[in-house]
Amino acid sequence: MLKRILLGLLLVLVALVAAVAVKTWTTPSRQLAVAPAPKPEIDLQAAAKRLAGAIPIRTVSSLDDPAANLAEFDKLHAYLQQQFPKLHATLQREVVGQKALLYTWTGSDPKAMPIALMAHQDMVPIAPGTEKAWSVDPFSGEIKDGFVWGRGTLDNKGNLFAQMEAVELLVTSGFQPRQTVYLVMGDDEEVSGLRGAQPIAELLKSRGVRLEWVLDEGLLVLDGVLPGLGKPAALIGLAEKGYATFFLSLDTAPGHSSMPPAKSAIGRLSAALARLEANPMPGGIRGVAGEMFGTLAPEMSGVNRVMLSNLWLTEPLVRAQLEKSPSSNAMLRTTTALTIVRAGNKDNVLPGRAEAAVNFRVLPGDTIDSVEAHLRKQLGDDEIKIKRYPGNSEASPVSPTDSTGYRAIAQAVRQSFPDVLVAPGLMTAATDSRHFSLVSDAVFRFSPYRMKSEDLARFHGNNERLAIANYGEMIGFYHQLLRNTHAAPAQ
Repeated sequence: MLKRILLGLLLVLVALVAAVAVKTWTTPSRQLAVAPAPKPEIDLQAAAKRLAGAIPIRTVSSLDDPAANLAEFDKLHAYLQQQFPKLHATLQREVVGQKALLYTWTGSDPKAMPIALMAHQDMVPIAPGTEKAWSVDPFSGEIKDGFVWGRGTLDNKGNLFAQMEAVELLVTSGFQPRQTVYLVMGDDEEVSGLRGAQPIAELLKSRGVRLEWVLDEGLLVLDGVLPGLGKPAALIGLAEKGYATFFLSLDTAPGHSSMPPAKSAIGRLSAALARLEANPMPGGIRGVAGEMFGTLAPEMSGVNRVMLSNLWLTEPLVRAQLEKSPSSNAMLRTTTALTIVRAGNKDNVLPGRAEAAVNFRVLPGDTIDSVEAHLRKQLGDDEIKIKRYPGNSEASPVSPTDSTGYRAIAQAVRQSFPDVLVAPGLMTAATDSRHFSLVSDAVFRFSPYRMKSEDLARFHGNNERLAIANYGEMIGFYHQLLRNTHAAPAQ
């Protein structure tokens, strides 16, 4: 009997190994097979100088003061008109809201659905006290060592100027797109997009415009960031996570520190926050994360290929590894971040009130209501009051990969970056594009920046810079993407 059991187990093991091997080596590549496109003739040094000239223009947006720096935005508008004269002679330009820009490039086929490229004019300020940590003046726009340096080069004037450069080149050559192209340039993305991108989306809707697809800033060309992948990977964001902040408060009787109660306001709220942090919302390799790993699995080598090609068997092990990294864990679940705690004002007084703020980034499939239900359960204290932040927003809809827009973007990436793989991904931060689900079912988030792990901290950080060689690739990407509007994308 024992021999039969062992034999049976052996047969099961052999069958399992065979199934894993077959699944690993027969899973086909999902990469579009396209030939590299000829590179456009770009005076790259002149283009870099034009971008560098925009960095000293301090278009820093403010949440509390909508009128802040309006003169700087006027300077940028004048600079764009000066540097891209043929674009401005051909495209219709409108100022929406305060300083947001909407350009319309009329297509040759009035029946074709229009498309939109997005970027934003505003940028974040320099963190006070960090100026000396920069290698250059952060608002100098200095060109040094093959880079354009300064705040805004990556986020997001690099995208904005690359789009303008591409359109200027195409207009100069006499090109007209088949589809009408909108260029959307918000002025307050860093503080919500409610004054710029959202009014533009509402304006387009009021005009009866429905966009075939939209491309905004987003995920990157990651080089050496994803383990087991021998080539850089361009991740195209299909969706972005929602934003949900909850303010917590607990009121108790204040008192003297010489006679403390068994449970103080600080202790009770701290214990509740500890329970919340120890019990995150459930996660898994599903949805967009599942699509991303499914696309990349055939391109990987060794054990990574085996593991990702067989998630039906290995998902618990893979998930456990991904959860160890904050960046990959964020792709798998709605994340919980304890961001503010306040209580007390004197060392010998028991405060009668303790407060906290918790920020969740909501995974598509979860909702703000389901997040609040989880929050209440894990806090485990009915006397803790919960108040929602008015600016909360649900996760965006998930755009389809079997759409014209995704194929068009993937095709242009493969044509412009021949060494790069393409896969869908999830944007864990917020962009202006979330407002455009109002006028399109296919909204994508991708920035054609080549980035290594050590470069990622430059976004909103010190020593922000853009490699001039990569800037040429960016211009080439937008140039090719727009050229491809003449024909259907590769299947």
